[in-house]
Amino acid sequence: MDSSLVVLARAGAGLVLDLDTPGLPRVLHWGADLGPGVDGAAFRSVAVPGRRGGAPPEPATPTLLPAQVDGWVGRPAVSGDRDRAYPHLRLVPSSVSVAPDGGGVEVASRDDAAGVAVVSSLVLDEAGVLRVRHTLTNEGAGAWTVGGLRAVLPVPDHAAELLHFSGRWGLEKIPQRERFLPGIRSLETRRGRTGHSHTGLLVAGTTGFGFGSGEVWGVHAGWSGWTVHDAERLAEGWSTLGAGELLAAGEVVLAPGESYATPDVYFVHSDAGLDGLSARLHTSLRARAAHPTTPRPLVLNTWEAVYFDHDLDRMRGLADRAAAVGVERFVVDDGWFLGRRNDLGGLGDWFVDPGLWPKGLHPLVEHVRSLGMQFGLWVEPEMANPRSRLVEEHPDWLLSDPDRLPRPWRHQHTVDVANPSVYAYLLERLDALVSEYAIDYLKWDHNRDLLEAVHDGHAGVHEQTAAVYRLLDELRSRHPSLEIESCSSGGARVDLGIIQRTDRVWASDSNDPLDRQAIQRWTSLLLPPELIGAHVGPGRTHVSGRVTELQLRCATALFGHAGIEWDITQCSPSELELLTEWAATYKRLRPLLHTGRVVRADTDDAHVLHGVVGDGQAVFSYVALATMTADIPPRLRFPGLEPDVTYRVAPVPGLSSALPRWARAAAWLESGGVELPGRVLSLVGVQAPTLNPAQVLTLELTAIAP
Repeated sequence: MDSSLVVLARAGAGLVLDLDTPGLPRVLHWGADLGPGVDGAAFRSVAVPGRRGGAPPEPATPTLLPAQVDGWVGRPAVSGDRDRAYPHLRLVPSSVSVAPDGGGVEVASRDDAAGVAVVSSLVLDEAGVLRVRHTLTNEGAGAWTVGGLRAVLPVPDHAAELLHFSGRWGLEKIPQRERFLPGIRSLETRRGRTGHSHTGLLVAGTTGFGFGSGEVWGVHAGWSGWTVHDAERLAEGWSTLGAGELLAAGEVVLAPGESYATPDVYFVHSDAGLDGLSARLHTSLRARAAHPTTPRPLVLNTWEAVYFDHDLDRMRGLADRAAAVGVERFVVDDGWFLGRRNDLGGLGDWFVDPGLWPKGLHPLVEHVRSLGMQFGLWVEPEMANPRSRLVEEHPDWLLSDPDRLPRPWRHQHTVDVANPSVYAYLLERLDALVSEYAIDYLKWDHNRDLLEAVHDGHAGVHEQTAAVYRLLDELRSRHPSLEIESCSSGGARVDLGIIQRTDRVWASDSNDPLDRQAIQRWTSLLLPPELIGAHVGPGRTHVSGRVTELQLRCATALFGHAGIEWDITQCSPSELELLTEWAATYKRLRPLLHTGRVVRADTDDAHVLHGVVGDGQAVFSYVALATMTADIPPRLRFPGLEPDVTYRVAPVPGLSSALPRWARAAAWLESGGVELPGRVLSLVGVQAPTLNPAQVLTLELTAIAP
C-alpha cells in the first residue's frame, strides 16, 4: 500500500486517508473496502476534483476537520476563539499513528499561533462500524471558548436520498425520506435529552434504497444532550455527513491545559441496504464487554396495572399472578416514595413512604423473591417536584437561573446533577436503596425537556449530561450486577451514549401494538432487540385508546426485551392461558431473538413482514396494518435465509390471529405448514393469508436436516 495513504479496512468497510497534504489528512474515501493495492497518486488523481476557471488553484477536499483554511466553504467542523482572536484554526499534523492491526488511526495536530491542539481518533471495529472522536486541548495562555467540534466524513454524489426521523410522545421514530439536495439539512435537538424526534441515525443512500437493497451511509452521535446531525451538499461537488454535540454559547470554556472531547460519533456503511447497516451496529454493540449476556428476563411492570394506587396485598396478588404466567422480573413503578400519591409531589424525595409501606418494601421484595422473580424499582433521579422536601430545603439545587425558574413541565423541574451536593445526595440515596433491597433493576426515567438549563451561571446541558453519565457509571461500579433501563417519557433518550451505561431502553410509553410495529422497527435500526423494552398492555391501550386482540399484542412484544404492563389479576382464564403460552414461547425463542440478524421485508403500506434469522432457525411476524386494496394478499418472501437450506415453515402456537370468517387460508397453512428451500422462500415466497387490519401471523422457520 502506498505510504502516503492510510487505509482502514474491516468486515467489508473501508476508509482511505491521504497524508500527502500540507495540513490535516484528506478523507479520500469512506464506504466499502476497496481492497489492497491502491496507488496513492492514481487514486488521488481520480478522487480529488479538477479545477474550474476562477476556482482556487488547490481544490477543496474534506479533511478530518474541514475548515476554511482548506478552502472549505461548508459548515466548519471546528470553531472557537481566544477572546475573539484566532476564530479560524490552521491545524498542522504533528504525528500520525496507525494501530498494528490496521483497525485504527490517531492523528495529532496543533495550531501553534492559536495555542490549540487536537487529537483525532478513528477506530474501525470488527463489525465495520467506524467510531470517530476529536479531543481539543487549550495549550495557550488564557481561556479558549469552544464553539463547536464535529465529526464529518464525505459521501459520494450517488448518495441521492436522505432518511431521518421525527416523532412525539407515544409515537417515536417516524421515518422521513427526502432528496439529498444542495445546501445543508441540519437536524438539531435542544431538549437536554435526545428527544422523541431524535434522528437516531441520519442516513444517506442511493436512489430507492430499502431494507434489503441499495448502498447506504449512516451517522449517529452517541450523546444524550444537545446534538446536531447534518447532511451537506456543496456546489464544489462534495457531500458530507456529520454529527456531534451542539454547544450553547459559552458552554465549554477551557482553561490552559484543559481539554474538550467530542462524544463518540458512529459512521456506518452498508452495500446491502438498511438491514446491512443495522446488522453492523447490532454486531458491534453485542461485542461490547458490558453487553447483557444473560437471558433477558420476562418483565412485569406495575404502572398500567396499579398506577399510583400502591397497596401491599394488591401488589402481592399481582406478583402471584405474574409468577404463574412465567414472569421473571417484577418492577414496581412510580408511587412508592415519600409523599407520592399523584404526579404533583414527592419527586426528588427518594425514601420509601412509611405511610404506604410501614415496613419498607421488604415484605413485597421478600414475597417477589419467594416466587423466584427478580425485583426492580422505578426512579427519576434527575427531576424534582416543587412540592418536595428536596426543593423546599434546597431550592438552589435546581438546574436553573438563580433569579427565575424555567417553565414548569409535568409539575416538575430538573435538579442540577453537576452540583457536587446534588450528585452526592443522589448517589447516596440510590446506593442505599439498591443495597438495602438488593435491587436487581432500576427503571431510570427522565420526563421533561431541559429548558433554560443554567449551571453555575452558564449554559448547563453539557455538564448535566456528563454528570448523569458519571452517576450511572459510579452506581454500576458499586453494584456490578445491577441492570438499568433508560426511559425518558418513553423513547426520548435512545442513543449510544446512554446505552453504554444501561441495559435496555423503553422504546415508547405507548404499548399500542400497531404503533409499536413502526416504533420498534425503526428503533431496532440502531439497537438490537434485546436492548428494546416491549410490553404486552391491556386490550384498550392506555395512550391511544385503540382496542386490539391479545395475539397481536403478544406477537409485537415478542420481538424485543419482552414484558407485561397490565393488571393481569383481571384477565380471563383464556387470556391467562395465552399469556402463559406466550411467555414460554418467548423463553424458548429468546436465544434466537437476541442473537440473530434482524431482517425486514420491503412491503407496501398495508402490511409489514419482519423477523430474526439465526443458524438454521428464524421467526417472522406478518402484520396487516390497514385494509388491503387487492383482493389477494401478497406473497410473503422471507429475507436472510440460507438459500440451500430447506426450512419447515409453520405458525407459532398462540401468536396468530383467527382468520376472518369470510376468508380462506392459503393451502400451505391449511395443511399446517410447508417445507421449502431458503432460496424459494426468499425469492418466490408463500401465499399470505387474508387478514383484517390489526391481525397477525407469526411463523417459525426451522432447518430440516438433509
